[in-house]
Amino acid sequence: MTDTESLTHRIPRTAIYGFTLLLCVFGLMQFFRFIVPDFKLDKGQVTHTVNWDSPETEYLWNTACADCHSNETVYPWYSYVAPIGWLVAHDTHEGRSEFNTSTDHNIEVHEIVEVIREGEMPPPIYTITHTDARLSTAERQALINGLQATFGSAGGN
Repeated sequence: MTDTESLTHRIPRTAIYGFTLLLCVFGLMQFFRFIVPDFKLDKGQVTHTVNWDSPETEYLWNTACADCHSNETVYPWYSYVAPIGWLVAHDTHEGRSEFNTSTDHNIEVHEIVEVIREGEMPPPIYTITHTDARLSTAERQALINGLQATFGSAGGN
């Protein structure tokens, strides 16, 4: 018996076909982001520049918020691999639709402060891979104070 015949006897044909099918489906999934707009990883234009109250606020913002709430997203390597990339694209589009500092879109400080204070932002799914976005209580408060100083307590800039 040859090595090939030996291997064929050890691995059922259905397992080989199943693995091949999964590999093909995974390969096809990689092209959906070019076809389905919701799966595209994009960077819109920056039409608004924020005048931060301090470098600390800008640093905390860029570390914990900017990837989803600005057009200056830094996409990590895994965001180009489906289906993880679909989640990244969805979360980024959703974050920008809530408010976007790159376009001055819908910046309402009281709402932003509330979600930061309650620990809803940055979301746990983001902080799993972006450990520097796990803000301490002091950093959270510094970010809140900085956002209020930057945008004013009523919002808008």
